[in-house]
Amino acid sequence: MAEENKLRKINTRYGDPYKETTFLKSVYIRDVLQGFREGKEVSTAGRLVAKREHGKSSFAHLSDASGKIQIYLRKDVLKDYYELFKELDIGDIVGVKGELFKTKTEESTILVKELKLLSKSLRPLPEKWHGLKDVEVRYRRRYLDLISNEEARKVFWKRSLIINFIRKFFCDRGYIEVETPMLQTIPGGASGAPFITHHNSLDTDVYLRIAPELYLKRLLVGGFDKVFEINRNFRNEGLSMRHSPEFTMLEAYCAYQNYEYMMNLCEELLSFLAGELGMPSVVEYQGKRIDFKPPWPRVSFAQLFRDEFAVSPEDSKEEVLKKVCERLNLPLEELSRTQIINITEELIEKKYPKDKPVFVVDFFKWTAPLAKSKKDDPNILERFELFIGGMEIANSYSELNDPFEQRRRFLEQIKTEEELPKKIDEDFLMSLEYGMPPAAGLGIGIDRLVMLLLNQSSIRDVILFPLLKPLD
Repeated sequence: MAEENKLRKINTRYGDPYKETTFLKSVYIRDVLQGFREGKEVSTAGRLVAKREHGKSSFAHLSDASGKIQIYLRKDVLKDYYELFKELDIGDIVGVKGELFKTKTEESTILVKELKLLSKSLRPLPEKWHGLKDVEVRYRRRYLDLISNEEARKVFWKRSLIINFIRKFFCDRGYIEVETPMLQTIPGGASGAPFITHHNSLDTDVYLRIAPELYLKRLLVGGFDKVFEINRNFRNEGLSMRHSPEFTMLEAYCAYQNYEYMMNLCEELLSFLAGELGMPSVVEYQGKRIDFKPPWPRVSFAQLFRDEFAVSPEDSKEEVLKKVCERLNLPLEELSRTQIINITEELIEKKYPKDKPVFVVDFFKWTAPLAKSKKDDPNILERFELFIGGMEIANSYSELNDPFEQRRRFLEQIKTEEELPKKIDEDFLMSLEYGMPPAAGLGIGIDRLVMLLLNQSSIRDVILFPLLKPLD
């Protein structure tokens, strides 16, 4: 390969770049441009993205995660190292030290006084720097996507900002951030098929968590009034534009509050995030204009399904599913929780304005085994799901803290949900017997929230390395 021959030539004359362990990168390119001062000495590094040779002088562009800057190289300044520059290829990673100046066209530029090759690009960058067109390759080789696609870099940089803003939002309100187990002997806290593995030392099967809820509630029992976790969850289910088997969630719990408090908190959080990102209160998402300004409308799940399918909260789960399937001409066994959410999304899109987030309330009792029922109607839960732009973004309820009712609900759940192990988390029930204060919980899908705020159509576009089927 020509690049390997060139590398051997460089090694002989200038030393092996792979043996370099450090380079004094004192400033990011963005900071060079923002703090530009003629004559200022700077030291920075990045990837060579363009070069134009003009005999004894040359121009090039250097790029890092923060931006791109022009560099100017002269043979009389660099001496022998000017020949090194001529051997460089687009994609090589180099370090430069030099002096800032403006060209005749007023472009901020570094006059390079020292040049060092730090790593050789042995393969050509995609499509001469015009970006990856093959979506599959973008996901499989995200590093190439990030090199060639500035918009992709911005998405993941902003994703990091969003998570930091969420963390700040909750910490400023007195919540403490905690970590709970990702390996669990009994998966719980949500509906969904778990991934299973085996712990050799303990000689026992364990599951990747489907949700952290039951452990976070143990902390309420232990005396923490406000807790949150930004966590990775795993569900062995299908993939789609909105679903990934590995995903990021925010879960937050507040003692002595109910789901109404969490509705207000959601409104505050989304407004806060839009403000921190410098976005207007009206957000553009996939051709829809969504007004985040509170208050947001509330829609009754019970009324939606009563009007559409002639079912009521008093009907059993089996009766409801049967009527819905008959109405939609679906096999009964195919109607999953995800499909019920999809049906709800479609009904909201059909019957209600699309320009506001919508709280769906008044869920049937069997839809959430960990939620508390309303005092005046035991068949309706104190629960909401937040839908924005046709997507379910958040789920919340007043938490069930009655250990006797919780046991009944768990027994019913494991009878009807085939994907869950036929075990009850007895330790969690024991914790409730010590007394858990009334509380409200909230779960927000971070990946979908990022999709919404950054106007991305697929969940894979906001996950750096989405799971894909192996090529072989």
